Amino acid sequence: MQYLVMFLIALLITSIGFRKYIWFISIGYGFSVAAIGLAMIVFFRRYMSNLMLCICLLFFVYGVRLGGYLLIRELKLTTYNAAMKNEVKSDISLPAKFATWIFSALLYTLQVSPVLFRLSNGGTTDIVTLVGAVIMACGIILESAADVQKSMAKKKNPKRFVDTGLFRIVRCPNYLGEILFWTGVFVSGVTALRGPVQWICAIIGYVCIVYIMFGGARRLELRQNRNYGDDPEYQKYVKTVPIILPFIPLYSVADYTFLVG
Repeated sequence: MQYLVMFLIALLITSIGFRKYIWFISIGYGFSVAAIGLAMIVFFRRYMSNLMLCICLLFFVYGVRLGGYLLIRELKLTTYNAAMKNEVKSDISLPAKFATWIFSALLYTLQVSPVLFRLSNGGTTDIVTLVGAVIMACGIILESAADVQKSMAKKKNPKRFVDTGLFRIVRCPNYLGEILFWTGVFVSGVTALRGPVQWICAIIGYVCIVYIMFGGARRLELRQNRNYGDDPEYQKYVKTVPIILPFIPLYSVADYTFLVG
């Protein structure tokens, strides 16, 4: 019952994608997570511990920050919108839109399922829950800082790739923050999952979002290669800075055609 309620909430918020297709997986994504976080607070308020309350509020903070950032970028940044026109199809059929809508809402519900299952299984917490919450908070901080640093760098020099701040560590620190956040969500619920169905739901949600982030990193890499490929400084940058995971010598995913994000 609780899972169905969260899924319906995600469906409602994600329906914004019928206005603009990309919003199914961008603005609708962020605000769906925020809405689910608030819904869990309301649904489980009678026996929710302070730690679980903090985790649900982290969902809200994460979703509002991400959804708000993406909304502002869509409305104000004409250069970004022009670039995305070449990458996102606009002639999407209605059946395809419906399929994306259902899949997106289902995925977002699967992603939050470790926390949802902990709450529905009694809401008890342990040290693993605390560790997961800390990882979630670190992910939000990292992703927020990366977005701010990129915006500042682009204002200073809009025609140059960003290689300052967190971008000296990995080329996609915002995607790293995203992965870190959902790693924390998964960790926070592992000691409360019961039975194969809950484990499968939690694993699918986590694996899918990691896959999507690597797909997003590949799409960004291909776009940057087109824009800066002739720049010797860019060539040096991409050969020495890992694309998404720090300290792991994975410098390119451009040839991994199985990645879609």
